[in-house]
Amino acid sequence: MNCDEFVELVTAFLDGALDAETEQRFIEHLTLCDGCDAYLEQFRRTIRSVGELPPDSISPVARDTLLAAFRDWRH
Repeated sequence: MNCDEFVELVTAFLDGALDAETEQRFIEHLTLCDGCDAYLEQFRRTIRSVGELPPDSISPVARDTLLAAFRDWRH
């Protein structure tokens, strides 16, 4: 697994949605790559921080802007 594939699979890993073989490859890469280890930890910290925000703390306009940005991110 390379770093690009790792990044693509982070949310699936955190959700427990990877098949056993892919999860094993993910974990193996994690043990070998300090950069991806740091990336995963940053992702976890972000989830913890954002998870503490009340749902109505973002304006509807900001919410729509963020959703549009992430929807179009791959394109």
